[in-house]
Amino acid sequence: MDRRSFLIGTTAVGALMVAGNGLALAQEAEGSVPDLTQFPRNETVIVHNPEGIIRNPGWFNLWAVGAGNGTSNGLHNLTTDTLWFIDPDAGIEGASENAIYNSLAADTWQYNEDFTEMTVPLKQGIYWSDGVEFTADDVVFTVQKQASTPGTPYNGAFSVQVAEVTAPDKYTVHFKLNAPNSRFHTLFSVRWTAAWIMPKHIYENVEDILSYEANPPVSLGPYTLHSYDPNGTWYIWEKREDWERTAMGMIAEPKPRYIIYRNNISTDNRLIEIRNGNLDMVHDLTPEGTFSVVQQDDQIQGWFPGFPYAHPDPTLVMAIFNHQDPKFQDKRVRWALALMLDARAMSMASYRGAATLSAISVPPTGTHPRDYHGPLQDFLIDYEIDTGTSKIKPYDPDIGLQIADMVRPQFGDAVPTEEEAVRNAFGYGWWKQNIPAAEELLTAAGFTKSGNQWMMPDGQPFEFSVMVPQEGVVNRLGVIIAQTWAQNGIGATAEVDADTWGRQRVGNYEVNIAWAVETWGGHPDLSFFMDSYHSAYVAEPGESQPDRNWMRWKDPRLDEIIEKIRGIDFNDPKGIEYGHDFVKLHLEEMPNIPIMAYNVFSIQSNRYWTGWPDANNNYANPVTNWSNGRYIFTQISPVEGAS
Repeated sequence: MDRRSFLIGTTAVGALMVAGNGLALAQEAEGSVPDLTQFPRNETVIVHNPEGIIRNPGWFNLWAVGAGNGTSNGLHNLTTDTLWFIDPDAGIEGASENAIYNSLAADTWQYNEDFTEMTVPLKQGIYWSDGVEFTADDVVFTVQKQASTPGTPYNGAFSVQVAEVTAPDKYTVHFKLNAPNSRFHTLFSVRWTAAWIMPKHIYENVEDILSYEANPPVSLGPYTLHSYDPNGTWYIWEKREDWERTAMGMIAEPKPRYIIYRNNISTDNRLIEIRNGNLDMVHDLTPEGTFSVVQQDDQIQGWFPGFPYAHPDPTLVMAIFNHQDPKFQDKRVRWALALMLDARAMSMASYRGAATLSAISVPPTGTHPRDYHGPLQDFLIDYEIDTGTSKIKPYDPDIGLQIADMVRPQFGDAVPTEEEAVRNAFGYGWWKQNIPAAEELLTAAGFTKSGNQWMMPDGQPFEFSVMVPQEGVVNRLGVIIAQTWAQNGIGATAEVDADTWGRQRVGNYEVNIAWAVETWGGHPDLSFFMDSYHSAYVAEPGESQPDRNWMRWKDPRLDEIIEKIRGIDFNDPKGIEYGHDFVKLHLEEMPNIPIMAYNVFSIQSNRYWTGWPDANNNYANPVTNWSNGRYIFTQISPVEGAS
């Protein structure tokens, strides 16, 4: 998807826009990059931003939707802030608790007994980059302005949920809600992003905030805009002199003086640039590219010290059935399709063996193995299915070990051998491929076989399309799934589409290979995706479905679990108990087929900087487009002698 970008150091003509003064310097027009001689490498971190072409590069107003601006170009990584952050991994020890950072908030959320009111104490001594103090008035303005302004990111959430927001004093915010909501605080809790706080003193003087470009942006983070490419391929940020007057600075000093975000770089050029020392962090590569570069350059690291290298994202790739299609409304059919699949073949086809499998509907990442996968192993091993003809125990706890053995001849000592390390890297287990049991389930559901073709109870062939994206690991996964079903008498065909997410949203699909589960990662609460599974949100066929319950699954038992979670505090240990209840219900119904984490092949170079997060020091998610990644810059250090 990326067009070819030029290497750093290329000389030509164009313009480098310097924030706030319109200064132009000679640079390459298309794919231009800054002259690195201006930025000592022991003071500068260079980051790959996975965004493609940024169509409106001079726009820095994050409170207007659809402006064509960049987001993970450093803008939401370095200049924004809100009340809390929840890390996808463990968080920095001593600075976070249960992966939760109090950012602008001085403490965690404080609800009344029935969760209809929330009080937030704020930190003191935090300042915007123009010297104006951050106060409760900024939070109140943020909520009120967006609630009254369609076209802002949180217009719907604030206008529906907030009855009143006030500032009892300079450092306290009080919310009254229209209905009980024990998860209201999550609107201000960053996973990838959240409700960023607006500078009241700026936006209260803007007549139309949706047409205001905010160039240069006033920053609440420790960096301000230094300069940017008018063609939208790089952005440079400089550390504030008063960085300690920011919430991030109160944790630790961010070490780089400059941070450069470069986007629109092809996969091949990412490899070239990190080998040449012109990138320190790469958001993602192909599995094959990662395997190659870590073997060729011992200064480059992945998440795991060896194979499979990739970071398991708190996102779960799955085969998603459309429950409004009669073909998939019988759980025996869904389970039959699951038991036809071969986990080893899916791992090898998609990630070349570097998949992190999950048989349950929770990603095998962050702290979830501790709270879900590990504790539920005995339940899974003993789990039994009645096919109508026989009873089987479908779970194989050793599939990850088998895949590790499959790739070991190629990757040798890079593949872990210690059992716990293998399970963390390859997953805790998955279902045994069991064609006879799958056929018994289909027969029990009224299906018959004509030759090698399964027929539905109405006599029609059991045929459907498996929608996949145009390229990448999910495409490869979907193709092998469709092929496996077809080999076993199912009329399944892979359908490549450029708009899989758009079609999924309106229910215009039969089976889609994507994800319907996203979690906080570092926190055990599952409401980030589960709350949207409530039947009240299920749309009619053809209408737009709210995020995540793409299969449009309805079950009163599911609603009951969701409502129990809504009624307890975010940190209540009962949340894990209810999460286990959800996993067990999901296993019984198999509304979709969980397969594997969305593994991201993020790599970092230790040539100029060291201290990056990894599986052994999992203080942060290494992917570069998550706002949570800002904390990495407080933990890294320049390599001695690098310049």
